[in-house]
Amino acid sequence: MKDLEKKMVFISGPRQVGKTTLALSLLKTKASYLNWDIPAHRESILKRELPDTDFWCFDEIHKFRHWRDFLKGVYDEFHEDHQILVTGSARLDMLRKTGDSLQGRYHHLRLHPLTVKELNLTTQDDFIKLLSLGGFPEPYFLGSEIEAKRWSTNYRSLLVTQESPAIENISDLSKLELLSLRLPELVGSPLSLNALREDLQIAHKTVSRWMDIFENIYMIFRLAPFGSHLIRAVKKEQKHYHYDWTLVPEMPARFENLVASHLLKWVHYRRDLYGENVELRYFRDTDKREVDFCIIKDLRPQMFVECKWADSSTSSHLHYLRKKFPEADYYQVSATGSNRFIGKHGITHIPAVEFLARFV
Repeated sequence: MKDLEKKMVFISGPRQVGKTTLALSLLKTKASYLNWDIPAHRESILKRELPDTDFWCFDEIHKFRHWRDFLKGVYDEFHEDHQILVTGSARLDMLRKTGDSLQGRYHHLRLHPLTVKELNLTTQDDFIKLLSLGGFPEPYFLGSEIEAKRWSTNYRSLLVTQESPAIENISDLSKLELLSLRLPELVGSPLSLNALREDLQIAHKTVSRWMDIFENIYMIFRLAPFGSHLIRAVKKEQKHYHYDWTLVPEMPARFENLVASHLLKWVHYRRDLYGENVELRYFRDTDKREVDFCIIKDLRPQMFVECKWADSSTSSHLHYLRKKFPEADYYQVSATGSNRFIGKHGITHIPAVEFLARFV
């Protein structure tokens, strides 16, 4: 709320993650909610006939072609007497163009699916429920795996047929849907756009553009490899994950996706609220050594995390990195295991429900 007293606040995140619910909970007595998808609200925005209230919330305004100019005008004229909240299911930060006139007029916050910490989960059964139902409020609180699968199928279709075309004109939605069906099977491995191009029989440029669209509408997120002069890391191979991790069919890969989502939420939290220069990456070198996640701050590794489905011996790749970056923290996290100890090399083995409770 303090941010709203200084600038506009943008809240973006996946569709149906709870942005509108959050926005409505912030509305005061003299407040108005305007949703671009509601015809009467859209008419008020186009005519610039805004309600006589102190607090305006604009939802899905990014679907308005001239939304940037509209918000600039509203802010410049009214910001001293009005608080302005903007929510949307597309990445408002990436939709802006370089040199955009909104620069310096807003704070951007990102809302993520529910997490272990947010739900206050403490037991293994609770964790498996989150892994099975996903972190979106509706399927999680329904508590049914069947209903969660139905929701997930409809949700993916919504993103492909409605959200994607709202960002960019798509000439072949059937191929775009095939891409959305193929991606969950590839979670956890470096992503080859050339292989996808061959599978779908489309141009490399098209696959690259469609991946950007999926990222812009919060369907997926991608991680770059961590590089340093101390290691022979790969430089270009990205990995991808889904905000709806229930799409991932194999449980070990789904678990890795869930951990990625939790870590990304923490990274975005630190960046959006405190301005810290933190990133989530992964490690892979030319000798095929790989560790699932690396959190870096100011370009220095702070934490390496390896995901395992069950208890197992310590990853030799963690040992390798421990010698290269002794100042970082090292974790081997198990989805179903119960080991809790710190090895002689300073690598912590810990159950996932306990590890993830340390974040946000």
